Amino acid sequence: MTQFPQLTESTRVARLEPPARKIRVVIDTDTFNEIDDQFAIVYALLSPSRMNVEAIYAAPFHNVRSTGPGQGMELSYDEILRLLDLMRRKPDGFVFRGSTHFIGDSGKPQDNAAVRDLIDRAMASSPDDPLYIVALAAITNIASAILIEPRIIERIVVVWLGGHALWWPDTREFNLRQDPAAARVIFDCGVPVVMLPCMGVVSNLRTTVAELAAHVEPSGPLGAFLARRVKEYADEKQTLGWSKPIWDMAPVAWLNDARWTAHGLVPSPVLNSDVTWSANAARHVIRYIHHIDRDAIFGDFFAKLAAFSR
Repeated sequence: MTQFPQLTESTRVARLEPPARKIRVVIDTDTFNEIDDQFAIVYALLSPSRMNVEAIYAAPFHNVRSTGPGQGMELSYDEILRLLDLMRRKPDGFVFRGSTHFIGDSGKPQDNAAVRDLIDRAMASSPDDPLYIVALAAITNIASAILIEPRIIERIVVVWLGGHALWWPDTREFNLRQDPAAARVIFDCGVPVVMLPCMGVVSNLRTTVAELAAHVEPSGPLGAFLARRVKEYADEKQTLGWSKPIWDMAPVAWLNDARWTAHGLVPSPVLNSDVTWSANAARHVIRYIHHIDRDAIFGDFFAKLAAFSR
């Protein structure tokens, strides 16, 4: 059994405070799974006063858009490259392929370029200046890195869009249910975690095609690309009154300005075998987001995108 470093609770609580200075960030993303990771990557790269994005990792996913987690990762890798081209950023030494399989019941960590880069960056970090991981996908890459090199727990903060609200009847949210074994590693090992739940919390971060036509599409080729992605998705899903949560912007927003959220410390939840939550007050704490200010977040994003296009 893997032996994880034991942070003191005071150290963990201090690490979970909203960052008060510019931070180092890596992004783990299943970019082609839907249309919201694209917004999150752009939002992070357009926020250089708050964060220095050092690397982007392609994460696995499996749904109707992929034949399996490996192809999902490759499709995501290609989508990241498209975004960087639109933002005039070079991908060399910046974008890394991640896992082609989930950890799953085997419990075996995945070893790949993204996992190794994460370990190297984390181990080069100081505990006083941790590496923040913006996790927007199944948590396979991050859990694998922790299992391979548990000491990174002392040098990272995981900011994860994953699971549903702790009061939701189940937690079969896409990112979590893709790899529950990896999620258990994250919630059980003691790594500092900021959890942004989907249904019941981040589900409020919604927009519409009309709003994006007004505030995103006019912002040059990048804005047109983002708006087109949503329109394409809307063609598949749209009904009268349709709106879409841009889920993955939420972790970036918390790092940009935690005042746009309401949050607190709670015991790390227990992920049951039937993919529901249990509570145990004796467990270590995580930071839990229980409300987001949708208007402030989109306002900040629209302004930064418009400035980039000028």
